[in-house]
Amino acid sequence: MSTPSRDPGPRAEEQRTEDRQGRYRPSSPLAPGVVAGSLRGLGTPTRPGAPLMGRAARPWLRWLPYALALAAVGTLLPVTVTVLIHDYGMNGALAGALATAQTAPLVSAVTRPLQSWWIIGAADVLGAVAALLTGLHDGLSWPWTPMGVVGYLLLMVALGLREPPRTLVAVWLLTGAAGLAFEPVSRGRGSGVAVLLFVLTGVVLVVTASLREGGEARRKLVEQESISEAERSRRTLLEERARIARELHDVVAHHMSVITVQAESAPYRITGLPDAAREEFTAIAGSARESLTEMRRLLSVLRSEGAEGERAPQPGLDRVQQLVEATVRAGVPAELSLPADPGAVPQAVDVSAYRIVQEALANVVRHAPGAPTRVSVTVSASGRWLTVLVVNGPADRVASPLESTGTGHGLVGMRERVRLTGGTLDTGPLPDGGFRVAARMPLRDEAAPPSVAEPGAAGEAAAPEEPEGTE
Repeated sequence: MSTPSRDPGPRAEEQRTEDRQGRYRPSSPLAPGVVAGSLRGLGTPTRPGAPLMGRAARPWLRWLPYALALAAVGTLLPVTVTVLIHDYGMNGALAGALATAQTAPLVSAVTRPLQSWWIIGAADVLGAVAALLTGLHDGLSWPWTPMGVVGYLLLMVALGLREPPRTLVAVWLLTGAAGLAFEPVSRGRGSGVAVLLFVLTGVVLVVTASLREGGEARRKLVEQESISEAERSRRTLLEERARIARELHDVVAHHMSVITVQAESAPYRITGLPDAAREEFTAIAGSARESLTEMRRLLSVLRSEGAEGERAPQPGLDRVQQLVEATVRAGVPAELSLPADPGAVPQAVDVSAYRIVQEALANVVRHAPGAPTRVSVTVSASGRWLTVLVVNGPADRVASPLESTGTGHGLVGMRERVRLTGGTLDTGPLPDGGFRVAARMPLRDEAAPPSVAEPGAAGEAAAPEEPEGTE
């Protein structure tokens, strides 16, 4: 059996060269194209016009490079002019022009370091030629002046923080080549400053490039964490919706089953039905069975792979007392107030009320252990609205929270449940350091109210919509 051939791809094609006989031979990884690419990088600056540290969060950090550049120019420019006149014997005009060209571009290096390198590099070379023509004497730094070395290294900091490694390598090699080019005409007057600048340039470029890469890595990590948190919130919301849908499926399935049984048994329970009525009941029973089948298919889509879900009946207001008792056993003093006769509560509202109390009490245990808590469930005088209120005081200072920070995912689930029932939810901190969760859900199929708070149902004022410090 033959094995499929592998396509070498464009990368391999670039590493092959053709000899005179037309045959291909692999080229060295350090082919001339790599060097040419590095040299081309000297003409294509990275993000020209964007200031160094322009992404810093604090304003003073964004202005810091400009302040340092101005301070460097203000210091180096007069010193360079003085050195060129007194030590190198240049006239004032030439010394001023060279000193300005060697130092002033440090300001523009904040936004365009590569273009500034071309100007400063050319000025340094012209300065070396001018010093040679005016007559050098032993003991002078040549081909680069001391102030020129300092300014060049400062420029390397800006380059290392901006340009890619390929461009930095080209700058480093050209720095060494420029110093080497003056060696034949130095006539023994070189002081080793060219070698020193070559070494220091490499060190500065490596250090600053490493700092830049580290900063980029941290920035990408923060962005990734932000994306991950958004994905976790979205996944939590979808999971909560699926869970609510499974619970609603049980509610709807129960009612559809009742409809099916009633429709199928109607011809036997009611005597004297005409044939048209019997056929109508039969059609109703068939439609109900089809709806049940479709509901089961929907549930299979919503249910995660391998999950069986809850087999027990869904909890409701009749089990809120057990929640409060479990919370008291966990060390949270809690009291409960339930209506004597809540009346006919829709099963979706019944389950949602239980889940809201469950999540609110869990948040108290996690974030405010030992805090006195009050749970109340009330029905409006008109019998149209069910209000669930969970209010806790500040945490007991003796006890420490089980979690220092929350993600807010628990509140996402509460809000989604209340929204699906047509109600509203208010959550937020209280002035005394406690927290309040208030949900209002309709007991009839009506529009949701504009506010959770209802006179006579709960005495607390509505808290801000967005919570802090809880899940």
